[in-house]
Amino acid sequence: MTRQFPTKNLRFYLTAPSACPYLPQRRERKVFTSLDGHDAVILNDALTHAGFRRSQNIAYRPACDHCDACISARVVANEFSMTRRWRKISARNQDLSRALRPAEATEEQFWLLRRYLRDRHAEGGMADMTLLDYSAMVEESSVRTHIVEYRYTAPGPDQGELAAAALVDVLRDGLSLVYSYFDTRDTRRSLGAFTILDHIMQARAAGFDHVYLGYWVPGSEKMAYKADFRPLELLRGGHWVRVDDPEAITGER
Repeated sequence: MTRQFPTKNLRFYLTAPSACPYLPQRRERKVFTSLDGHDAVILNDALTHAGFRRSQNIAYRPACDHCDACISARVVANEFSMTRRWRKISARNQDLSRALRPAEATEEQFWLLRRYLRDRHAEGGMADMTLLDYSAMVEESSVRTHIVEYRYTAPGPDQGELAAAALVDVLRDGLSLVYSYFDTRDTRRSLGAFTILDHIMQARAAGFDHVYLGYWVPGSEKMAYKADFRPLELLRGGHWVRVDDPEAITGER
């Protein structure tokens, strides 16, 4: 049964155009609304299903002029296939421990994020994030959310250190990966992919149907990895459409 949420006081706003972070020589705009108040959990759930993403107490989605390249994507968790590639990545990270934490920022998380941004997104909009900014990203929310931490456990100089972390929302039908970041020094571990794999396994264990990955953008190298997690469901024309074959995924809508 579809859950209802109040809309009469829901107001949407449009941002000014800015440089697109995914596709060169394009401009982006976003439509957004507030997630404040006692209805925040229900609103976040409904708006995520409608293609919005959350940032603090804001829900947003692209509303670009003459472009609709961003496609909301979610993994069908209970039908996900652990291929040889995924099994190898899981095996490489079997020495990591996992712990669910309250949505409370720590300096250790922040400095891992800073190193991640420096190495992977030095030109991005978050590159100058401060500890105060990070605290706001994690803690300023009225929805069901938490932090998942992964730590090195094998004997060595990194033992006990933070390897990766993810800010995750809990929805009625799944987990939404709001933002994740990781230690970029050992690329062989594929910690970004491992974080997604582990959340698919968590979703399965909890009886959830989906893991929400945010936007997949055809033609964007940064977003290409999302198409590897199958089966995927993409939001097209207001409906979630299952896509089993990556060759069938195109930017045409």
